[in-house]
Amino acid sequence: MIPVEFSYARPDSVDGALALLAEHGEDAKIMAGGHSLLPVMKLRLATPEMIIDIGRLTEIDYIRLDGDEVAIGAGTRHRTVASSTLLAKESPLLPAVARTVGDPQVRHRGTLGGSLAHADPASDLPAAVLALGGTIVLRGRNGTRSVPITEFYTGVFSTVMEPDELIVEIRVPRTGTAGFAYEKFVRRANDWAIVAVAVVDGRVGLVNMGGTPLRASATEAALADGASIPEAAALADQGTEPSSDLTATADYRRHLARVLTRRALTTAAGG
Repeated sequence: MIPVEFSYARPDSVDGALALLAEHGEDAKIMAGGHSLLPVMKLRLATPEMIIDIGRLTEIDYIRLDGDEVAIGAGTRHRTVASSTLLAKESPLLPAVARTVGDPQVRHRGTLGGSLAHADPASDLPAAVLALGGTIVLRGRNGTRSVPITEFYTGVFSTVMEPDELIVEIRVPRTGTAGFAYEKFVRRANDWAIVAVAVVDGRVGLVNMGGTPLRASATEAALADGASIPEAAALADQGTEPSSDLTATADYRRHLARVLTRRALTTAAGG
């Protein structure tokens, strides 16, 4: 299908993008890589009157150390995250997960901020940032605010972002040598995950186990109380609400969550 008619603007700064958002409100959509927005526009599931293209804003394309955290600009592309030597040393889960996103074309166009803002519970990177205990930095006409990723998602494709806000930065802790792993179950290479599990430093993020990216809280609590990996992994699906679709039933997703969590925890522990 062909999208409905829309206007297009390519501001040369974040402030310029925010001015356009303030002017057009909910009639505008931000585009960075376009791999999430354009497909839904073609299906006419989204019909914005204004597209604001921030894909070339260099001021939000960076990876740098800031105290005990790594700061990543929202416009940083997946391929940059995947190949970053700084992240490989300081927060290696993130580049490991970025390397599993889509195919080379997607990784060369898609951005970390765009993936988080799209709020797809089947997406890889939100669960990785969730497992890392990251923070989302938002900027709007009322200034800048930081939101823990645990408070960022409100539902399927829904976040706490206001219509005049955009993600400008993602901050993750420097986990260093802490064990990590990412286990992803797909039907075909490059597919969305049927279920995936990100593990680092005792935290467990789940992909496609509910309407938002989730932490396996029961597993984390069990590990903190001294449970064995098999015992803790057996609780991975507690508190989740996976859906049934053409790729898997809800019960099968629950089974996958338990199995993949056990594998990821074992790998992270050096097993």
